[in-house]
Amino acid sequence: MRAGTAPEMRCETEMIHSFIAHTSPGRSRVFALVRSPADELEAVTTLGAGDLHLTGELVSALNSFLYDRDDSALGKVLDRVPKPVRMAAQQYLRNRCEPVMGAFTEYGPVEVVREAVYFSQIDAELEEYLESAYMIGLGIRMSNERLRDGGVGWVIRLLNDEVSVRASAEPRTWALPEGAKLARTWTSRQMTGSVGPVRGALQVAVDATDQGRWVRIHTLLHSRYDVDFEGSGTSEFVVDVFDSPIPLKQRGE
Repeated sequence: MRAGTAPEMRCETEMIHSFIAHTSPGRSRVFALVRSPADELEAVTTLGAGDLHLTGELVSALNSFLYDRDDSALGKVLDRVPKPVRMAAQQYLRNRCEPVMGAFTEYGPVEVVREAVYFSQIDAELEEYLESAYMIGLGIRMSNERLRDGGVGWVIRLLNDEVSVRASAEPRTWALPEGAKLARTWTSRQMTGSVGPVRGALQVAVDATDQGRWVRIHTLLHSRYDVDFEGSGTSEFVVDVFDSPIPLKQRGE
């Protein structure tokens, strides 16, 4: 038996198409259908004979979570299944469905609230722009690009919120690009002294750019916990430096 499907959503570097279930008289096994690059089934959890009636509801809730990332709606269903089933499902989601662009927080979807803003250099004006966005809690995404005249510019997009990551997860909500080797990752937790997170991140970006490397900066909320991490995090700047040349600005952007 197959129960419920959902729109395709990206989790990590693979595509989870949907959750499905195979039910026999004695149990229901719940799987995630993963496309990476061929279709594969990954076991999620198993319901025993006494809980078969919850199969459809559980699978539908998992598929809804893929679409809207609504922890509260999923939690109502997980509260009704046996504890081992609940723990297995939660563990799978934590390991395989990190928050990504388009994720939801308790206040709604994380989305771009201001389209790309371009700066020709990192200077006081750019720093003030980031400081203002940071102070009012907007998410930040910034990267360098090679201009056609040989110079380097910076493109910044602002999001309506910062996405949270759990304590043990990598401090990143901007998925790493395919084909680019990561040279190093700096986070504002590494800072010492009186330099603030904005200036600290920009200094790392300047140094890497001087070496001709592609740089991306973004912000997130890093949780203190591995469960129920929304609202329990501290804001953090992340700078990814790639062992790749600065990409050329795309025509029309």
